[in-house]
Amino acid sequence: MASHRKPRTRTAGPRTAPVAGITTAALTSIALLSQTATAAPSAPPKPSLEEVQKKVDTLYHQAGVATEKYNAAKERTTKQQKRVGELLDDVAQRTEKLNKARQELGTFAAAQYRTGAVSDTATLLLADDAQDYFDQDHLMSRLTSRQKKAVDDYQTEQAATTKKRTEAAKSLETLTTSQATLKSTKRDVQQKLGDARELLSKLTAEEKARLAAIEKRKQEAARKKAEELARQQAEAEAKRKAAEEARQTENPGTGTGSGTGTGTGSGSTGSGYATKAAKVIAFAESQMGKPYVWGATGPDSYDCSGLTQAAWKAAGITLPRTTWDQVKVGTTVTTADAKPGDLVFFYDDISHVGIYIGDGKMIHAPKPGANVRVESIYYMPIHSVVRPA
Repeated sequence: MASHRKPRTRTAGPRTAPVAGITTAALTSIALLSQTATAAPSAPPKPSLEEVQKKVDTLYHQAGVATEKYNAAKERTTKQQKRVGELLDDVAQRTEKLNKARQELGTFAAAQYRTGAVSDTATLLLADDAQDYFDQDHLMSRLTSRQKKAVDDYQTEQAATTKKRTEAAKSLETLTTSQATLKSTKRDVQQKLGDARELLSKLTAEEKARLAAIEKRKQEAARKKAEELARQQAEAEAKRKAAEEARQTENPGTGTGSGTGTGTGSGSTGSGYATKAAKVIAFAESQMGKPYVWGATGPDSYDCSGLTQAAWKAAGITLPRTTWDQVKVGTTVTTADAKPGDLVFFYDDISHVGIYIGDGKMIHAPKPGANVRVESIYYMPIHSVVRPA
């Protein structure tokens, strides 16, 4: 039997609550994402003191390299300025000679214009006296010879003057390039030193004290290596003297002469070198306490190669300006064979130099903020040792 129940009618009303819940959750997520995206990035971690020390040392080293580049550029600029001045003086003198030659040619040209293009026959017929004509003809012949020489002189002088002017122009271009290099290397040095000062200025008093302690440990390690080198050198010298005495005993009267050799067969340290080295060291010792200033050659301040150049000049030896050129002058010896007066070069790029004084020590102009002082040669990585004279 059919059912009389009426089917329940469902009305489709809006279901607002769940939608509102989803919307609220979405907005909350978007807000969180937005906050995350706009949040300021976290500051980088503060470098350790060891990292600061390494960075400062690197900047000082780079400043040292730039200083040597500056020294080289300055030396080139000075030489080129002198050369340009000489060339310009030469051009001025040649131009004066050229003007005189031109005036002489002008005189001859004016003389020819005044005589006109009259034939020799007509001139003879119009002459008051035949003898006068022949005298004048002889004179004109001589004038023509002088004129030819004047033309030749003028052409020679003109070619030489043009050549010198071209040479002067090229020298001026080279000078301009060197001056630009000088300015750029100066900026580079100043930038490196400024960066190092900025790093150090950010340290607290406690951090600076700890940094000084790190530096002291580095110096102490270098000092111990110097003492070991001094011990080895003393042993080698003692063995050399003992061997020499034994030879003297076996063969009396057959000495070696100076008796001041190194015993290693590398390099010569006779009395002549020892005398020069003593003057070098005496000069260097008298400069101790004076400040390092990049590009300085004395007498009030020095950079590293400026000090070595001035010291050897006191001994009568002229060294080039830069470390890169100084390392090429003289004889290279081993570190174990180093003698007072020798030059000790540092780093693979040969950007620093000091004067060896014995016992593994040197006198050098270290870096900005430091004075000329005695230090272990092991304070920096050694490149080579050179005996200049």
